[in-house]
Amino acid sequence: MSEEVVRIDARGKACPLPVVMTIKALEELGGAGTVVTTVDNETAVSNLKNMAAEKGASVEVSAHDDVYDLTFVVGEDGLKGSASGEGASCGVAPVRNVVVQITSDKMGEGDEQLGRQLMKAYVFALTQLEELPQTILLYNGGAKLTCEGSPCLEDLEGLQEAGVKIMTCGTCLNHYGIADTLKVGEVTNMYSIAETLNNASLVVRP
Repeated sequence: MSEEVVRIDARGKACPLPVVMTIKALEELGGAGTVVTTVDNETAVSNLKNMAAEKGASVEVSAHDDVYDLTFVVGEDGLKGSASGEGASCGVAPVRNVVVQITSDKMGEGDEQLGRQLMKAYVFALTQLEELPQTILLYNGGAKLTCEGSPCLEDLEGLQEAGVKIMTCGTCLNHYGIADTLKVGEVTNMYSIAETLNNASLVVRP
């Protein structure tokens, strides 16, 4: 018997609907199967590819006339569960899932120039910590920090090299017109942001 193929038309859908619709369809397969999602922008393509990597699904992309078809294939075991790897063993203390949430290119209220200096100092200070965060989420004005011209780029690149996941909101990059200037980390969507915050053991917002 041939595997089930489900088609999702997510053209014109705002972030994070293409990801949410695709995950729901993949989960409803209940095992091996294929989902083909159609979108009409590169940000959605990037978000869907990242989701596939996280969930253990293979994905192929074909483009035609500014429309993208992403074909997702999962095996008999279905998608990876979010609970995989939970629970410490052998008496080793679990690593805390610390998420740093940066929502502005400034730190604190008051003088804007001082706020930018403080944020630069904060990101540098993160590089010096004994326990690094697992993830840094950047959205709204914080999205500017991962783009060309940011005073924090060198430190963010160092954190990424040390294993910290740097995730910047794609909708925010598009809103500010800086999507083409992203220099460090990956573009993410609101579903992944919500999932990351929900799974965090500690959320830090400077």
